[in-house]
This record gives sequence, structure tokens and C-alpha cells, in this order.
Amino acid sequence: MPFDDLDLRLLDLLQTDASLSNLALADRAGVSPATTLRRVRRLIDTGVIDRQVALLNPAALGDGLTALLEVTLDRQGAEHLDAFETRAVAEPAVQQCWRVSPGPDFVLVLWVPGMPAYQALVQRLLTQDANVRNVKAYFSVKRAKFDPRISL
Repeated sequence: MPFDDLDLRLLDLLQTDASLSNLALADRAGVSPATTLRRVRRLIDTGVIDRQVALLNPAALGDGLTALLEVTLDRQGAEHLDAFETRAVAEPAVQQCWRVSPGPDFVLVLWVPGMPAYQALVQRLLTQDANVRNVKAYFSVKRAKFDPRISL
């Protein structure tokens, strides 16, 4: 789908603050509210805008643990990769699940309230899966940057 300057301007504004009303968005984009509404609906309908969410600050929620896991499977057939991916994305603590190459088969980003919750997740998702060969975990000590925006 080709994007014009208005599409890019609207996307950039929405990535900064998706809570803007249609009127405020139209004002900032410099176009009419009707045009803004039509364009945003088209961006949603075509799947360019996947969803609109509130981004929470983990530090404001109290103590918690962010972990990045590299997961290598023993068997990498499509059915084995799909099965692990299905289980991983079903876990509420898994915020991101990436199939990667080369190296491990998956990289997971997860957030749990603490080490007991992490241990329970590891038991559920990794230890009980006979196809998981290796897991390497990295625990965040500081979040220097988090920005889900896509540079347009």
C-alpha cells in the first residue's frame, strides 16, 4: 500500500499519542476531521495500524523482572517450531516472541512479577518441553530505552 505525506504524518502522530481525539489529530495533521477519520480507518482496515494500546511503565508497577531468553530446540522441523511458538505466545508473561536465525531458534522477552513467577514459567514452558535443548537467560538491570515507534 503506498503512503503519502498525510498517511505518514498521521502514523507518526498516532505512534506518539494514540489517545488523541480525531479533532486533535486533525488539528495537528493540518487536515479536516473527516479526512483524518477516513484515513485512519483505512490504515486500520488495511492492517497498517495493528492495534492501539496503553504502554505501561514496569517500574511504576513495583518490583518486577524483565528477562530475555534465547531458546534452542532439539528438532527444528516446522511442526516443532510452530508448536513451541504456539505455547510461547499463549503465555501472558511473554511480551515478545521472535523466531531468529542464525543461533538460537527463538528469542523471548518476558516480564514477571518476580523470581518465583519466572521459575514457574520456566517449568511450564521450557523444562517440561522435551524438545527444548538449551535456554540462555539475560535479566535486565536497567531499561535504557524502550520505544516501539517505527521510524517513518
